[in-house]
This record gives sequence, C-alpha cells and structure tokens, in this order.
Amino acid sequence: MRGLLTDAGRALVPPAGDRHGPLPPLLLGLTVVTGLIDAVTYLALGHVFVANMTGNVVFLGFALTGAPGLSAPASVVSMVSFLAGALAGGRFGTRYAAHRGRLLTAATAVQTLLVAGTVITVAVAHGQVTGTVKYLLIVVLGLAMGLQNAVARRLGVPDLTTTVLTLTLTGLAADSAPAGGTAPRPGRRILSVLAMFLGALAGALLLRHAELLPVLALALVLLTATLITVRRHWASDAAWTRPQS
Repeated sequence: MRGLLTDAGRALVPPAGDRHGPLPPLLLGLTVVTGLIDAVTYLALGHVFVANMTGNVVFLGFALTGAPGLSAPASVVSMVSFLAGALAGGRFGTRYAAHRGRLLTAATAVQTLLVAGTVITVAVAHGQVTGTVKYLLIVVLGLAMGLQNAVARRLGVPDLTTTVLTLTLTGLAADSAPAGGTAPRPGRRILSVLAMFLGALAGALLLRHAELLPVLALALVLLTATLITVRRHWASDAAWTRPQS
C-alpha cells in the first residue's frame, strides 16, 4: 500500500529530476477531459464515442444490424474525424520531435481552440442539438481527441495514453504480485483509471442536472489550465523535454 501511495504521489507531484517532468499530472488532466467529452458524445449526441475508437467499431457493427439507438453514420464520422486528428498529431510529433514541452504546448493550444469552438457552437444553438449541430460537434471533438491521442503516444509516458485504459487495466492485473509480477507504477495506473472515471462521472452528472454547455465549458477550462501550465516550459532545456528512447 505504501508503494502504491508513493507512486501515486509522484505521478501527481513529480519529484525534481523526474524523467517525465510535469507531464504525468498534465496527462492525467487530459484524461479527465476525455471522460468529460465521451460523456457528452455518448449521452447527448446519440451513443457515439469520439475518444474510444474500440467502442465505435463495435457500435458500427451493431448499428449495421439495425440495433436501436445507434447510428452507423455517426460512428463512421467519428472514426474519420479521429483519424484526421491523429494525422495532425503525427505531424505535430514530427515537427516538435526534439522537445516534448513544445509538442504538448502546440497540440494543447489547437485542442483548446477546437473545444472552444464547440462551446461557441452550443451557445449559439442555445443548447439545441439538431442534426447539423450534432455532426459538427462529433467532427470537432473527434479531431480534438485524435490529436490528443497521437500526441500522448508520441510523448511516451507509460500508462498515460489519456484515452485508452484497456492495457492499463490489464497491466494492473497481469503485473500484480498475485500474478507473479513486480507491479510497476500501480499508483499511476490507478490514477489514470480514476481520472477517466471522474471525468465521465462529472460529465454525466452535469448532463443530468444541467445542460450540454457546462460540460464542454469544464473541458475547456481544464484544457486552458493545461495549456497555461505547459506553456511555461516552451523554452526549457530540462532533461524531460528531450525525446525518450
């Protein structure tokens, strides 16, 4: 238990000289954003994900058989948008390959603008999600999540992909002491799962008791806070900014 708490503490407040610097807490914040945004798209935009592409592939299969409550076009649009965002993230990764701080700063700036666009769209539409607004939100949020996923992958912080938890949960079990493993980074893995859960929970609660706009606004606030924090490291030459081998 002590090791788990110590590891969790280091993920939230990295010690000086940590090989990933401030990236772990920043990526945990982006994981919360993922939970918020998938709550929006699944609960308010017709049972579609923009971050969880495994779910979309399954939903597409279900929708093509006529399963109620699912939309094949929405799943396809989400996947195409996610891929386009991931492509952009790959380009960012190439351009800022030598500096992880600049990579996260540039990508988060674009992602913040995209989510700000959804906030404006929903505000102008007075919260009414018509067909046009629905697909516009799916496209923009899909781009944002694809970008985030690709950049998190390029940053290479173990167990902090920000959008996928299957391997994280597998590692928690497969690498645990009962399985004969050494249980590396248990605190970070649990925090990653908890961050996604809390984002989804907060999003669902806001949608249940308020409207769509506050959820997107909360995601925008978290992204803005991440951008402000990481922007301070744009000119840093600390060891953590260099690519990890």
